[in-house]
Amino acid sequence: MKSLFIETKYTKEIKIPKKVLEGTPDRLCLFTTVQFVNQIGDFVKQLEGKEITLLQPEHAVYKGQLLGCAIQEIKGDFDAFLYIGDGLFHPKALAFKNKKPIFVYNPMTDNLFELDRKEIEQILKRQKGALLKFHASNNIGIIISTKPGQHFPNKADKLKEKYPEKKFYIFVTDSLDFNEIENYPFIDVFVNTMCSRIALDDTNKIKKPIINADELF
Repeated sequence: MKSLFIETKYTKEIKIPKKVLEGTPDRLCLFTTVQFVNQIGDFVKQLEGKEITLLQPEHAVYKGQLLGCAIQEIKGDFDAFLYIGDGLFHPKALAFKNKKPIFVYNPMTDNLFELDRKEIEQILKRQKGALLKFHASNNIGIIISTKPGQHFPNKADKLKEKYPEKKFYIFVTDSLDFNEIENYPFIDVFVNTMCSRIALDDTNKIKKPIINADELF
């Protein structure tokens, strides 16, 4: 089955209010989603007086575009992140690897706030526990996706090479059914090679520890 991915754009003009100018630091790394990225040049103009950095994270198509799977450290000469968009899924991606403040302006609700890191810290704490469990366990399940953009079977090969003392079981799927994972009680820890957010946001759906493969290299 073929899939066609079409970018959808928000067509109404977004006006950044004065409270965003007054409530954020002077040097900002600006991000938004693909729905609003066509207006990012206007955002920069409206943030006149501030020093704006536009970067293009891994897998992004445009500068200033933020993907929810972009779990990476973002370096630059700026004091904080400013995310313009609705929802928290995308700005949370910044919090997993970056310590700088993250300000969120939701143009749908006209709400400005700094992202609370309490939930992020709890998720990272669970990841540390999963990492310890991995090193103490022998039976490891590796989850591999067949979806384009999430298909990384080479990570399984790298894990086998790095940890030859462990026994690995490969699970290949298109869409992950969390209930099916419970059918393999002999697995001590699962390693995720699919979207990295599965091992971060969906740990409450999985009884066994799960960790992203990139944390093990």
